[in-house]
Amino acid sequence: MKLNKDKKILIVGLGLIGGSYAMALTKKGYRVGAITRSESSIEYALSMGLIDYGTTEIDKDIIGEADLIIFCLYPNVFYEWIKNNQQYFKPGAVITDVTGIKVNIVYKIQEILRPDVEFIPSHPMAGREVYGVKNADDRIFKGANFIVTPTSKNTPDAIELCRNLGEELGFYRISELTPEKHDDMIGFLSQLTHCIAITLMTCNNVEHLQDYTGDSFRDLTRIARINEDMWTELFLLNRDQLLKHISQFEVELDKLKIALNQNDEETIKDIMRKSTERRALFDKKEN
Repeated sequence: MKLNKDKKILIVGLGLIGGSYAMALTKKGYRVGAITRSESSIEYALSMGLIDYGTTEIDKDIIGEADLIIFCLYPNVFYEWIKNNQQYFKPGAVITDVTGIKVNIVYKIQEILRPDVEFIPSHPMAGREVYGVKNADDRIFKGANFIVTPTSKNTPDAIELCRNLGEELGFYRISELTPEKHDDMIGFLSQLTHCIAITLMTCNNVEHLQDYTGDSFRDLTRIARINEDMWTELFLLNRDQLLKHISQFEVELDKLKIALNQNDEETIKDIMRKSTERRALFDKKEN
């Protein structure tokens, strides 16, 4: 089942990702609405042509008309929203999300969700170090990865629809992982990297470092400008996986530390050769 331009799409949570989704889908000719808390966000999105209609209210008519609803909310807010408002969904509606963790949210929502509505989870591996719909930019999806995380409760039609959504948004690679595998990978690829960035920014209190730094430090700490509310929630909801990857990182860093202490030139070079070889695989590809 593919997206159909006759179907109405509703985005709940019109921040950076929600706004970028709206931009990409509207450009493709889809009719997109939005519900978000900020009236200024709705006004901006309407003025820029990102959405066709929007509201800050829980509007049962807008919700009830939507065929596909995309939730761009913090995990716990997402769960509460479903619990309190799912009675307004139309029968047969499909919902998806952009949530950065899966195990501690997907199963809870699927457990309470009406049987005539399907939740197919997904995660766009894209973003910027700025927030809000005014920074929306669908170019962030170009060359990026999109992960669909189905469970046993998902139908082939919904999985295909979600994969098609990723294609329409402009993602380069679309993958499928279980929620468990997703959270393990995200603990390493996203959450650990944010841990490294924020601790790099806080481990040295020398004044005026910004006057001396080069591109390497700026590149490594780009994501250190962080939304503390969202990322604290994500860290804690995926605590076990994140702690595992922090421990593995500590082991590898200790290996380098020991090699330095022992003037072990060959071990240092071996680590660097392995790093260079693996890093080449991560360069983004153009569509």
